[in-house]
Amino acid sequence: MSPLTQGALLIVLSEMFLVGSGMIIRQVSADLPIEVIVLMRNLLSLVWMLPWILKYGQRDLPTQRIHLHFMRALIGVTAMSCLFYSWANLPLGQQAMLKQTGPFFVPIIALWWLKESISVRVKVAILVGFTGVALILQPQEGALHLAVFVGLVGAMLGALAKVTIRSMRGSESPQKIVFYFALFGSLLAAIPASLNWVMPSAEHFVWLFGLAATSTLAQLLLTRAYGLAPAGQLGPFTYASVIFATLMGWLIWQEVVNLLTFIGIAIVCLAAVIMLRGKLQT
Repeated sequence: MSPLTQGALLIVLSEMFLVGSGMIIRQVSADLPIEVIVLMRNLLSLVWMLPWILKYGQRDLPTQRIHLHFMRALIGVTAMSCLFYSWANLPLGQQAMLKQTGPFFVPIIALWWLKESISVRVKVAILVGFTGVALILQPQEGALHLAVFVGLVGAMLGALAKVTIRSMRGSESPQKIVFYFALFGSLLAAIPASLNWVMPSAEHFVWLFGLAATSTLAQLLLTRAYGLAPAGQLGPFTYASVIFATLMGWLIWQEVVNLLTFIGIAIVCLAAVIMLRGKLQT
């Protein structure tokens, strides 16, 4: 199996877990502030990783790239806060598609930072993709919904975080990257959470522990995937989450997708196919 195929499969699994995370966020956000959810997600991720830390930490955790880990955590926690807000305030399928603007930012950032040049085909795919996104994220009552804007910012920052992972692939294992993200993310998230603190109940902790599990698994899979193939080539495979999110939103919350949204999804999927066939030039 080629590295690109392996990376694609890992991305698809990662996206499924991320949609599961979004469903849990929707469940608990009615009672808990987003700041508290972000903090607990990172703290409980450390709990999930505790067996690995105890077994391999002394050998595997030392790093020479602590500055990149901290930068990735700062970007990632900011992106996470934005995306958690939009998961809580937008229809599930719409937010899943909103998050898919990230892959269109990835090749641009990878070109600027990692010097991974992109083909004309991929450039066309980016333009087509954003056209589809414009149809999906229809302004409500003539104005851009705040959650849409926040989600777009989160998607862009998430793309930057993914390219940061790509820049560390040579020396850092997926477990190490996820550990430092959870560690620094907890420290950074504690500041806003302390200013808007609400104590989770026992039921909340069950949901939050599930959120940490799905998010951590998704992150481990994603980190591994972006170490196998160029970031711009893996981006299109994230669209596997859209059908799942739309279906879950319809089944659980009776969320209806209108005709323009379906057209937009079709256009974005077309852009994904175009991008998939476009090879990143090295």
